Amino acid sequence: MALYCVGDIQGCDAAFERLLCEIGFSASRDTVYLLGDLVNRGPGSAAVLRRCMQLGDSVRALLGNHDLHLLAAAHGVRPPSRRDTLQGILQASDREAMLDWLRRQPLARRLRHGGEDLLLVHAGVLPQWTADDVLTLAAEVEAELRGPRLPGFLRQMYGNSPDLWGADLQGMDRLRIIVNALTRLRFCTPEGRMEFDSTESAAQPPAGLLPWFDAPDRRTRGTLIAFGHWSTLGWFSRPDVLGLDTGCVWGGCLSAVRFGATLAEREQCMVQCTQEQRPGG
Repeated sequence: MALYCVGDIQGCDAAFERLLCEIGFSASRDTVYLLGDLVNRGPGSAAVLRRCMQLGDSVRALLGNHDLHLLAAAHGVRPPSRRDTLQGILQASDREAMLDWLRRQPLARRLRHGGEDLLLVHAGVLPQWTADDVLTLAAEVEAELRGPRLPGFLRQMYGNSPDLWGADLQGMDRLRIIVNALTRLRFCTPEGRMEFDSTESAAQPPAGLLPWFDAPDRRTRGTLIAFGHWSTLGWFSRPDVLGLDTGCVWGGCLSAVRFGATLAEREQCMVQCTQEQRPGG
């Protein structure tokens, strides 16, 4: 049995299919974890969701910001943008089945492999949070996504404030900061104040900011965190963090990591992708 994590697919189903073939994926034997942004910008978002649903428990997904955007668009909360490619889902006869499957996916996962913990998120983790905190806080948002208050939650989900975590936050302020950290975070201040305008690589942080994983007092140090979301960062592998968004939709690669007997034993597997979008429009 092989264990894989895969970066942002973003509706590039042909690349996803080729990657599964490249790694020799077997639904009866292997498990693939998708790190969010399954849909949007590429031409085959509906095909990606149908493939995941058909493969059952052998493919386990996370929600990314584009996946939440699809839910918001489907509920009339956010109009599709000119770069969105969601109509194949929104106009499909099996639309409701796909949307229901999507909203039941988590925002974070933790699994045990080779005697070590692996924490999976789409974007980032605030320095004040432990791995247990991440799962507990993600579950608060997941309850809203799966419950009867979903449309109201989606209407209030967007916004950049608050940008600094406090355990006393309540209501939508609390839920919004959890969503923003887990699905949008790249840079923050050393104390964990989030910034969302910058998309540079980690090697060129804006003044006063640093990549979330370099926050000096990050409480998840010691637990490997795998994430996507950051195509300008690209493949990024060090003992405590593993970045897997290698820009498939932009004409880069769709990447997976195959773990060996331990989390330190990592093999990158990738397929070259057709450029479906151009940066900046």
